[in-house]
Amino acid sequence: MPFADVKLNDGYSMPAIAFGTGSVNKGRDIHEYVEDALEHGFSHIDTAQHYANEESVGVAIRESGLPRSDIFVTTKWLGERSDIRKSLEMSLSKLGLEYVDLFLIHVTRSVGNDVEYVWRQFEEVREAGLTRSIGVSNHNIEDLEPLLKIAHYKPVVNQIQFHPYNWEKNKKLLEYHTKHGIVTEGYSSLVPITQRPGGPVDPVLARVAKRLKATPTQVIFSWVKAKGVVIVTTTSKVERLKEYLAVGDLPDLKPEEVAAIDEAGMAESSIVVRAMNERWCVFLLCFITCIWVLGGLVSGKCNGYPNSGVKLSLTPTACVCLRVGLVVVSCHCRPAYLEIRKVPLDLWHTTSTYLFLD
Repeated sequence: MPFADVKLNDGYSMPAIAFGTGSVNKGRDIHEYVEDALEHGFSHIDTAQHYANEESVGVAIRESGLPRSDIFVTTKWLGERSDIRKSLEMSLSKLGLEYVDLFLIHVTRSVGNDVEYVWRQFEEVREAGLTRSIGVSNHNIEDLEPLLKIAHYKPVVNQIQFHPYNWEKNKKLLEYHTKHGIVTEGYSSLVPITQRPGGPVDPVLARVAKRLKATPTQVIFSWVKAKGVVIVTTTSKVERLKEYLAVGDLPDLKPEEVAAIDEAGMAESSIVVRAMNERWCVFLLCFITCIWVLGGLVSGKCNGYPNSGVKLSLTPTACVCLRVGLVVVSCHCRPAYLEIRKVPLDLWHTTSTYLFLD
């Protein structure tokens, strides 16, 4: 059976899988990709002002020939705080639409301390009929709490990065969403395949894929579906579109299979935490040692190693050479160095949303 629609807390419904126009598609003319997606069964198109391709999305919608009521369109506010209504009207002009189905705050940094001011404007464009539903993206519990306290209309969704390797981090957030009737949308769900192959999730995916006669990609999306999360994905290949949509026809994962993917993802998370701790400890050591080197250059002194009980009297040149050598050793001869290098940069910068905006 195809993907069922998801009921939103404002009474509207949303397709449970969306074709995303972000990631590598930012700033590109992607009307052909969007047309392919619509032609092969996608009815939910996810775009954003930040993606700089709303015009080509609009072209695809018009050329598809589909009734407007058959297409669910999401766009996201970039952060022009002076007039959110005007910002949305510009998006509508680019899209060639009278309204969007869902309008999101793309990132929390756009809101700053003006939660009530921004959300009131979102509520106003909803009441004006420029969007049917309003929601957020890349918000955590600390961001949602003050918003919910002042909201007349609660956000219907929170779109977040969601995959097995950040499942443990997101567990409490999903529970919070459920408690408050907020639907979770997940992007970058294929990270275990596209960015981190060879991780502990891979054997589990292969085992489940064999049972279902499916692909590892389809197993990940089945796992996302089992979590009650709406899938946001993208591709330029028609065969991938068919592969993604076929997930709706697969049997549900067994509870033990979902649990096995959870556990494998959490195992990777533990490795990452250890690697992050190691990375920052080494960074601090290198920083302190570099300061020591500069101190030697300025003072020309290099006396004493308390732990050795030996005092050294070296020339400034020898002192600097010794200290530079220590920097090199501390930066390159450390445990887990090779393992740390395997960890993708997005894990070191999870708070820098704009680096990985989707």
